[in-house]
Parts: sequence; structure tokens; C-alpha cells
Amino acid sequence: MQINLTGHHVDITEALKGYVDTKFDRLARHFDHVINVHVILSVEKLRQKAEATIKINGANVFADSVHEDMYAAIDGLIDKLDRQVIKYKEKRQSHRGNGQKGMAEPETEASAQAALEPEPEAALEAFAESAEVQPRQ
Repeated sequence: MQINLTGHHVDITEALKGYVDTKFDRLARHFDHVINVHVILSVEKLRQKAEATIKINGANVFADSVHEDMYAAIDGLIDKLDRQVIKYKEKRQSHRGNGQKGMAEPETEASAQAALEPEPEAALEAFAESAEVQPRQ
């Protein structure tokens, strides 16, 4: 995974670069098909803004986060990206199985016939119970 880090009105220190690298390792745990990451850290008066675009197989995922502290903005950004990447991964996942799910095992003719016909003793008992007449009171 290649991470491009850009700063607008802020100097990118080694501490910031290391923090971003360790946080983006969390995304690599969930989804290993991340091709490219472009992170922009910017400062606008008292607002610290972190935004990122991730290129994944077949899609681009974008998120941004604004906070008073740059490290908190990066944490919020990673949380949003993590949720989006997991959602994308679940959409891409096949839900079909191997084709055997839900299919019954083939039955032999004898077992199918036996399942349809009740046992004679049980049928007699059921008939005797239903045929009993209750005396009037």
C-alpha cells in the first residue's frame, strides 16, 4: 500500500507521517486490496482537517474529518474509512455459497414411501381415540 501525504498550510513532520502510517495499517488488516492512499492534512484557522482518498480494486473511497486537534482529525478519518472499507468488502463478498446450501439430500423410493404412510399401529391408535364416544351427562 502506497501512502501519499500532502500538507496544506501545515508542515508534515516525521511524527505526523509515522502516526498516519500506523493508523492506515489498521485498514490493511481489514482489506488487503488497497492500491493507493492519498492523504491531505490542512489547517484553516482553528480547524484541523484530514481527508483521504483510497483506491481499491474497482472503487475509490473518500472520507474527511475536521477537529481542533490534528491527531483527533486523523483518528476520525481512519474510523470513517474503516467503516466504509468494511461496507465495501461486504458488498463485494459473494453470498451464494457453493450451490449445495438449502438442497435436501436425495431420498430413496422406499424411504420416501415410508415417510408418506404412517405406521399401522399408530394409525389404529389414532382411529381408536377419535372413535371413542363420550357418554352424555
